[in-house]
Amino acid sequence: MKKILAFVTIVFLSAAVYAQMDISKIGVIDTARVYTTYFRDSTAVRNYENMKLEFQAEVDKTTAEIKELDLKKTQFVKNGDELSALRLETEITKKTDYLIEYTRSKNAELDAMKNRLADSDDFYKSLYNIIERIAEAGGYSIIMSLQQANAILWYSQSVDITDQVINSLIR
Repeated sequence: MKKILAFVTIVFLSAAVYAQMDISKIGVIDTARVYTTYFRDSTAVRNYENMKLEFQAEVDKTTAEIKELDLKKTQFVKNGDELSALRLETEITKKTDYLIEYTRSKNAELDAMKNRLADSDDFYKSLYNIIERIAEAGGYSIIMSLQQANAILWYSQSVDITDQVINSLIR
């Protein structure tokens, strides 16, 4: 009987201690995915996507031209026409330099455009209101952004509230 009483007391004390513990629930959100999903049909995002496609088409075209010139140069070298091969080498270098500069310039342009899209105050006001509502309803103590989470080394998918936020924004 004493053993049972001691066991019940230990269980009761353990339950009381556990109930007093403040266990924090942490959530994570992929704000980039929320933004892309929420604004995928907006004009600004379509313009960004079109610009990306145009940029990639120009890169593909120039890359194909460089490859073609390189094949011609190889044929000239095989045929012993060093002067023509040298001329093509110069042209290849010019096109390669152009491609590098074009890529650098367009990437900077796309990054600036993407940052302007992502810094929309209206979007973030709405986002933070929804995150607050979901966090309070779900009992979360902290919600962390995956984009600014240098310290997150691992997280369980069970704490990812991204889909809830997207669904709330869409409604």
